[in-house]
Amino acid sequence: MLLTLIWGTTWAAIRVGLAGLPPFKGVALRFAIASVLLLALAWWRGIPLGRKPYERLLWVVNGVLFFSVSFGVVYWAEQSVPSGLTSVLFSLFPLLVALLAHVALPAERLRARAGVGALIGFLGVAVIFSEDFRKLGGEHVLFGCGVLLLSPTVSAISSVAIKRFGSEIHPISLAAVPMAVCAAVMAVLALVFEAGRPITWSAATVGSLLYLAIAGSCVTFTLYYWLLRHLRASRVALLAYATPVIAVLTGIVLLDEPFTWRLAAGAALVIGGVALAASR
Repeated sequence: MLLTLIWGTTWAAIRVGLAGLPPFKGVALRFAIASVLLLALAWWRGIPLGRKPYERLLWVVNGVLFFSVSFGVVYWAEQSVPSGLTSVLFSLFPLLVALLAHVALPAERLRARAGVGALIGFLGVAVIFSEDFRKLGGEHVLFGCGVLLLSPTVSAISSVAIKRFGSEIHPISLAAVPMAVCAAVMAVLALVFEAGRPITWSAATVGSLLYLAIAGSCVTFTLYYWLLRHLRASRVALLAYATPVIAVLTGIVLLDEPFTWRLAAGAALVIGGVALAASR
């Protein structure tokens, strides 16, 4: 419940932060702060880093895929795509995890019901993309949505890899060092692509950055990797299917974001498909 509530509000927080922070700079600062805090916690608690099999390799895989590519895409897309719609499209994540786990994790074979749920979820995406995007802001929103689908895909690949090879690695290690990798990667991209875009500091910018770094990163990802260590990957990923409800409501109420009936129908299909895939 805690993860769902926090993740459900991070989409709006990202949108608020983008008013003052260019996307790549926002990602770099968010995960730089989170990484420093978690590495300090690891040092204080004496948690060993980099000593388990595959640990260093998973740092790179997770840092590049789950954090750099996934969040770089999300931040870039939310410049034009409403935060609620962003969260709905990312909720494909559990379905993709279930499909990849079926191939890569022998203990997590896909059941017929889960397969039907996946089909329903992808039908919901088709309904969303049949929307008249002029109502949501124009063709650039459609393009942003298309690029956004990369985010749940690479996140699913990273999560399944961690489930398969990272069962002995401490959750803080799986979060802290990849966040540092992400911060370095995004800092380079910011220097290349955002040199002419200054940061505009305000109370909203600072507040959203700290919320995303502490609650939306330190707390959530440590808990996520702890759960991934103890539960099936496909079950843990289902945390993502409830967050669109919170995200959509937050976007509508606080950010006055548009939401049409066709988008609502598509979102219902996506969430319903994931719920069916999760049911026993």
